[in-house]
Amino acid sequence: MAKKKDELSASGYIPAIHVIGENLPEAWEKTTIGVWENGVDVRTEYDQRDKDTNEFLFPPSKDATVMVEVKNPFAEPRIHKNFPGGPEELEVYRQEVLDGIHDHWVDPTDPDKWTYTYHQRIFAYQPTTNVDDPKAILKEARNGDIIDVTPVNQLENVINGLSRSHYSRRVQAITWMPTADNKTPDPPCLQRLWFRILVDPQGVHWLNMNSHWRSRDEYKAWFMNAFALTDLQRIVAEGISKQTGEEIRVGRYVDISDSLHIYGSYFKDVEKEVAKMKANPDYRTRAWNSNDEAIQFMFEDTRRRLREDPDYMKSK
Repeated sequence: MAKKKDELSASGYIPAIHVIGENLPEAWEKTTIGVWENGVDVRTEYDQRDKDTNEFLFPPSKDATVMVEVKNPFAEPRIHKNFPGGPEELEVYRQEVLDGIHDHWVDPTDPDKWTYTYHQRIFAYQPTTNVDDPKAILKEARNGDIIDVTPVNQLENVINGLSRSHYSRRVQAITWMPTADNKTPDPPCLQRLWFRILVDPQGVHWLNMNSHWRSRDEYKAWFMNAFALTDLQRIVAEGISKQTGEEIRVGRYVDISDSLHIYGSYFKDVEKEVAKMKANPDYRTRAWNSNDEAIQFMFEDTRRRLREDPDYMKSK
């Protein structure tokens, strides 16, 4: 018999939740409900206290280990209307991850700037011993000289690896730097991307992708993360198709979080959203088609604004 939530919490047991959705909006709704109803109460390092009483201002977060299976990440409708953001934020974040539009915000010497971006870690992985020191890049010996370790384009390696061997189990990209990330207060949440191609009985090649996360904000981050990463999955499929001359289609996406959480400060907003979801289980009434004319207009307008001002809608 499955343990109840209060029994899990009392026994120090982190619940493990498995969610299956046809597309991104359905998966996000089911995941939100799953963590809301089954997550255990856990305090975080970000919980705020009252400056006078030292009491916590909000309840503990709801937390769980979660695996989300999105069967068809490009099935429409692809955009949920009610995640905390909108088409503009989605396009900015997509370009941030895929195109590195905000890599210039990385400056280890400036405490007000960033220490990494996912784009930088995936497309130009360069190990360091201290993310706050630009001179701490790891060294290597080459032809008798000691030089900085050359940045690695991991996505290029992924495309090349699967082009050589569709069935390889070794093709992945990582973000974590054990030489430095355990020393910084803001280490990457995304840890690893894993890819593999399978051929169905009709001979169609499908690119499957897994993403592995150390820690994750379910309500405010999950949808944007998944939207951007599945677009990266599409880019990998297209890159392999170009190299091999075989059509590679985007297959299922699996999203695994060790700690997927809803912060106590969001509870009022999440409670309202969950009530809507349960009152009307048809998620499609709360979602947009990504090819909708109005959505495409907002995407293109955001691209124009970013070309004019790379710092437009700065966020992370």
